[in-house]
Amino acid sequence: MIYDNISHSLKDMKRKFDNLSLVKDTSGLALVEFAFTAPLLLTFGLGGLETANLAVAHLQVSQVAMLAADNASRVRTTIDEADIREIFTGVHLTGNSIDFSPNARVILSNLEHNGLLGSDEGQWIRWQRCYGSNTKYSSSYGAEGDGRTDSSLAGGIGPTGKKIEATAATAVNFVEVVYDYKPLVSDRFFGEVVIRYQSAFVSRERADHALRNASSIPASELWTCNRYATVS
Repeated sequence: MIYDNISHSLKDMKRKFDNLSLVKDTSGLALVEFAFTAPLLLTFGLGGLETANLAVAHLQVSQVAMLAADNASRVRTTIDEADIREIFTGVHLTGNSIDFSPNARVILSNLEHNGLLGSDEGQWIRWQRCYGSNTKYSSSYGAEGDGRTDSSLAGGIGPTGKKIEATAATAVNFVEVVYDYKPLVSDRFFGEVVIRYQSAFVSRERADHALRNASSIPASELWTCNRYATVS
């Protein structure tokens, strides 16, 4: 008897509860679910965009390094300061989509055998030209004139275990590129990222590797490595 009364009371409470408009109204269910999932979806979406943008930046910087070294090596007969201008103009255009020029440094070094024998034999950087407004970076392997009279660059230049050397008959155009990555969304995804790439090409069909200035470009406008400017 007591059990029947309790059961009847419970059924009656359930019936009243089911009849409440609050229980029957499910129109806001999707909104509530979206409110819970939106932050996750937004985070994953923005993270995906940032990842894609970082991948594109790596590709662009890699292309800049290869383009600069390859174009410097394609100059025949002699190489001139005007050729350097053209090379760096190509660098500027290639990296324009990632705001490259103000945030990067490109170092183009001409590496040759120093022509010495014995303990002084080695490599030397005959000339070096730079591009980009980023003042935080310089060459990791030497400056113009290094190795000319000694064996300080006997093993060549480049990362440990991957150094590049020029033979006595030719020259190598070695490019270092350093770029401070600018995030598309926020640096909270990857932090501060510095992208570095290097590339080297042997000069083709060029016997004279000295850097000329047949166009008489003023010294203040040459792309020497004490200059921090971009193509206007």
